[in-house]
Amino acid sequence: MMSGEALLKKLEHNLEVVRGRLTPDALMSKLTWFQVGGPADILFQPADEDDLVLFLRQLPQDIPVMVVGVGSNLLVRDGGVEGVVIRLTAKGFGMVEDLGNNQLLAGAAIPDKRLGAKALEAGLGGFEFYHGIPGGIGGALRMNAGANGTETTNRVIEVHAVDRMGEKHVLSHADMGYTYRHSSVGKDMIFTKAVFEGFPDDRKAIQKRMDEVQHHRETVQPVKEKTGGSTFKNPDGYSSWKLVDEAGLRGFKLGGAQMSEMHCNFMINTGDATASDLENLGEHVRAQVLEKTGITLEWEIKRIGRH
Repeated sequence: MMSGEALLKKLEHNLEVVRGRLTPDALMSKLTWFQVGGPADILFQPADEDDLVLFLRQLPQDIPVMVVGVGSNLLVRDGGVEGVVIRLTAKGFGMVEDLGNNQLLAGAAIPDKRLGAKALEAGLGGFEFYHGIPGGIGGALRMNAGANGTETTNRVIEVHAVDRMGEKHVLSHADMGYTYRHSSVGKDMIFTKAVFEGFPDDRKAIQKRMDEVQHHRETVQPVKEKTGGSTFKNPDGYSSWKLVDEAGLRGFKLGGAQMSEMHCNFMINTGDATASDLENLGEHVRAQVLEKTGITLEWEIKRIGRH
């Protein structure tokens, strides 16, 4: 297996026109909330959308590409990630603009909470749920992030993206193919920004709902732990945490990984967990819940990389 340093040297000539930052053998454990995982062969942080386009056009097609956001809902395996990991930076993809007509333009690198704050500033309702989601807009667009009865699909008007060939696209809401915690857009599409629409509302009312979201999150979720948010999607008609609880797995430990005592659909790195500990814990929980209830839990956390 070629090292990231060797791969970058091999690609040096192709990528000399790129303005963004290229880091070989970059530790993914520093970029994820679980704080585990092996290195990415190459980490690329593009300067802006045009730089991303140029990079993808210059990168040989046989080099795998993976995009990560703020790393909140991500488990990187211990073997690291093959090829290139792209991480959009706040400098190039962190804009939030009030477009008027109840619409906001948000870059894919901004935290969900910041979009919620901008909506409050603009007097736009419907974005309060983002105040309680510890992720970035790129991930929210990809997985139709939601909370408190509202989802990303309810707010998105159009999405800008770049494909693996370096071509730009503008996707309509219908193009996104949203279902529960899922978008049908091809995995090779990198979302760069999106237009969202809310509705005029009283700022005090918006703030009150945001405070309620924050209070709920702090009282029922292990927000101070090394966690990745909800581990499993809710099956139709069920709550994942209830199924985990009924299987007797609240607080269950495997190596350095544990199902939270506070919210048992959250996995925690107790301090010395490996990515294998966390993934094995999740698979153990899935197997136990299936055996006891006949229900198959689906991962909500994205798992990437080599075992």
